[in-house]
Amino acid sequence: MAPGLWIWRLECPDWSPDAGWEPLVASTFVESGGERLLLDPLAPPVDAAEVWERLDARPPTGLVVLKPDHVRDIDLFVHRYRVRAFGPRLFFSDDVPNSKLEPIEPGSHLPGGIIALYDGRGRNETPLWLPEQRALVFADALTAPGGELRVWASPWHEDRALPALRALLELPFEYVIVSHGEPLHTRAAYEHALELAPWSG
Repeated sequence: MAPGLWIWRLECPDWSPDAGWEPLVASTFVESGGERLLLDPLAPPVDAAEVWERLDARPPTGLVVLKPDHVRDIDLFVHRYRVRAFGPRLFFSDDVPNSKLEPIEPGSHLPGGIIALYDGRGRNETPLWLPEQRALVFADALTAPGGELRVWASPWHEDRALPALRALLELPFEYVIVSHGEPLHTRAAYEHALELAPWSG
């Protein structure tokens, strides 16, 4: 996608036809400032040799959960690579990681110069700014059903979400990565998404 930035996509094990989002979800690898972080990683099957070989060749030095319901396979990766993990202060009672996560919130600085952001949606999500790649990475604040980038609906769309997301335009990003739907988008697509009605599945 860009130097030091790549993704893999897998069908989410929690997906069902009435989920309101597409089955494939993205996991992101970023190399920045000498660090290698996995963002919201979902473990590939054991026979996905190409992905595991690529990860093992340049093993992650840290892991990040961007949103409480994106715990995914963080424990597996912490165990495999013996690295620090970061994430929300609170999780859902039926989906709490066993690993100890260092809490992050908007404004937190992560290894490699990566910065946690504020999305205004009230879902405890911390999108990330990747300055070396000039990219934003979102868990669920934005989605791309059918390939079109959209802001995921919340009760505070006009009052909080849109102002927070518009404030991110101050960052010189060129790319946007989302978990659900088509994963890679441009700055122009992001700007357009802010003008559309929110997406509610």
